[in-house]
Amino acid sequence: MYRKFGKRFLDILLSVIVCVILAPVYLITGLAIRIESGKPVIFRQKRLGLGGREFEIYKFRSMVQNAEHTGSGVYSGKGDARVTKVGRIIRATSIDELPQAVNILKGDMSFIGPRPPLTYHPWPIEEYTPEQKRMFDVRPGITGWAQVHGRKAVEWHKRIEMNVWYVDHLSFLLDLKIFFMTIFKVLVNADNENKGATLQQPKA
Repeated sequence: MYRKFGKRFLDILLSVIVCVILAPVYLITGLAIRIESGKPVIFRQKRLGLGGREFEIYKFRSMVQNAEHTGSGVYSGKGDARVTKVGRIIRATSIDELPQAVNILKGDMSFIGPRPPLTYHPWPIEEYTPEQKRMFDVRPGITGWAQVHGRKAVEWHKRIEMNVWYVDHLSFLLDLKIFFMTIFKVLVNADNENKGATLQQPKA
């Protein structure tokens, strides 16, 4: 019942509450980004979601304009010059993720679920194995089981294994556990820095 109806109901309810209560944070953040580095305030990016279908994820822009076309492209490590002053603050506090409440309202995402990968990284959807594709059996989330067990430091094969584990064990109590673990991670800013290319290449 929770997997089929309850989870979506809570997502809609909570996303509305977040948008209303945190409206001042949205406004202040948007103004700060606009003043420091101009438009756009919202960064949009193609990700893979439910059923492996593409959708556009929303974030507050934390890097300079057209940052995806310079530097490492995918990865943003410590000291990345592309990250703005405002960007460093909203990344450290995870405020940059707040616009995803709109993604949740639209049905693209959930609060809890596998983090949606890029359309091309770690690899295109056609290259996922049948087992790995099971991570797309649920809506992707703002946070998830992999995020509270290493987040950006976890190698992608292991990350996908944890995503599939979550799909198999999805429940209200598990989501509640992930929720509180996420709050702790955000408060201490744990595992919130890319350590490098977390993708092991197959041996020749």
